[in-house]
Amino acid sequence: MDTNNASERDLRERIRAGDEGAFDAVFRSHYPHLVRMAESVVRERALAEEIAQDVMLELWRRRESLVVEQTFRAYLIRSTRNRALNHVRHQRIVAREAAVAALDSPSSPSAEEEVLGVELERAIRDAIEGLSENCREVFQLSRQNGLKYAEIASTLEISIKTVEKRMGQALSELRERLAPWMPGARGESGRKTPV
Repeated sequence: MDTNNASERDLRERIRAGDEGAFDAVFRSHYPHLVRMAESVVRERALAEEIAQDVMLELWRRRESLVVEQTFRAYLIRSTRNRALNHVRHQRIVAREAAVAALDSPSSPSAEEEVLGVELERAIRDAIEGLSENCREVFQLSRQNGLKYAEIASTLEISIKTVEKRMGQALSELRERLAPWMPGARGESGRKTPV
């Protein structure tokens, strides 16, 4: 039997039983890596620390019902990444709402431009959502979160070559799906030409 797996199971059982020493050992072992991973997504150290602490606190709160089917490391990394990505998504929603509020100014676009903007935004969102999960995740980490390929590879625990391949595939699919919105395909302005 693998001693690492045995000690991992032992830690899990001890934490489930409320052993604070076992939890402290897991916390000390994994917390620094979780902070680095969260920081690569949210780009702010204090926020990354808060996210990592929240993940560890959630582990402790849910200890009695927690089912960890992989290693603690894999479970905690995935939980931290998901929490960090959720934070980034929430920030984007807040920013969009602020942008919509700013549209109430006198320099707002015409009703037709607003409709086309909404249609384009929907087309882009649908095109991104239509990507495979792997390609979409790499694309969002790169283009929406501003991560470099090496950071994405580290965050997702894949090779840089895999990141490059998935990004290339994502861009190719997006170009194809958004072709009707490209200038030239819809007239000079990129708008739909009347039928």
